Amino acid sequence: MKVILIEDVKNVGKKGDIIEANDGYARNCLLKKKLGVEATGANMNDLKLKNNNDAKIAREQLEAAKDTAARLGDMSVTLSIKAGEGGKTFGSISSKEIAAAYKEQCDMDIDKKKIQLSEAIRSFGTFDVPVKLHPQVTATLKVKVTEKK
Repeated sequence: MKVILIEDVKNVGKKGDIIEANDGYARNCLLKKKLGVEATGANMNDLKLKNNNDAKIAREQLEAAKDTAARLGDMSVTLSIKAGEGGKTFGSISSKEIAAAYKEQCDMDIDKKKIQLSEAIRSFGTFDVPVKLHPQVTATLKVKVTEKK
């Protein structure tokens, strides 16, 4: 019996796969536990429509991420931290502070979890900070760190 899996089933297949299963296993396990549905014409058509819709949504998200990356490349954020003797900094700048400053200065939100700062910024200067907007799109945000007067 052909079955369309609704959820991932260990050692059988992933969600959306069409598998060939024994009649007893399909009726007593997969269909009864709502892990799959019988692969009828209507269910196959529903699966095809769902896959097309998912692909369309994925394309739209990718385009939105590319647009945001283009806008991020043109902008820079300026932050200031206290300095001590000899130009040494007190404290550091984290991804949370960068996200807050970006929202304040550019009126756009960036999730702090998307900012990929390997370690906090502890010196003055200009830094290129990678921002992962999508699995296929990574933008670069310029962060200028100055001395607080």
